[in-house]
Amino acid sequence: MSEHYFSPDPAAPDKRSEHSFTIRGTRFDITSSGGVFSHDRLDKGTQVLLKYVIDPPEDGLLVDVGCGWGPIALALATASPNARVLAVDVNERARELTRENAKRARLANIEVATPEEGLAIAKEHGIAGLWSNPPVRIGKDPLHQLLLDWFQYLTGTASIVVSKNLGADSLGSWLQGQGYEVERIGSSGGFRVLDVSAPRPQSLQG
Repeated sequence: MSEHYFSPDPAAPDKRSEHSFTIRGTRFDITSSGGVFSHDRLDKGTQVLLKYVIDPPEDGLLVDVGCGWGPIALALATASPNARVLAVDVNERARELTRENAKRARLANIEVATPEEGLAIAKEHGIAGLWSNPPVRIGKDPLHQLLLDWFQYLTGTASIVVSKNLGADSLGSWLQGQGYEVERIGSSGGFRVLDVSAPRPQSLQG
């Protein structure tokens, strides 16, 4: 596989650029760079996700898996200033940019972590809410494993966005087959937004 934004240490030049985006009604001035996902724009899938998601829980651990330069983490932290927001990415440059953009936005409740660090925190505290534009292009099997790794710690709801052309509907069916409750809450521009909840305990069903 050629290098992509999910490379841990991208070889693309670290050429910084400044941008301004309105994210869920709040304007952010951010820094981005080559070698990270959607480095010069607010990705369409992320826009669709942020259009349809409901407000996250007010507190607890909120997670952005595959944070890139940080738009989803910024949205989570702004919506829930009393929550602990965990921005996770395998890409070292993405983590650095998210850290810088959180500081620039004066959002002290954002914590940046590698996937391994983040999963350890999630295991300890549980995940009250998760928003993600996941890295579908890593391949079906790695994507399935990534989602299972995180969703096992869900105490609340995960909201993810996936392109219909990249298997959103089949992914939803697969998650249901794994025992998760899946609801499509929005669809626009070829993207589906899915809400995923852990199955209810058997004693509470029916």
